[in-house]
Amino acid sequence: MAKKGKVILACEVCLCRNYVTHRSKNSAKRLELRKFCPRCGKMTLHKETK
Repeated sequence: MAKKGKVILACEVCLCRNYVTHRSKNSAKRLELRKFCPRCGKMTLHKETK
């Protein structure tokens, strides 16, 4: 089984760290999702941070 690591997602607009999720450690690309940012008040792109 592939191990899963904890990932923090940050808003691209305000750089607020809003979400924590899990994903496979074998993935080479950083995770990018469109999620709702409560600080901005709209749907924005959230990228994986370290």
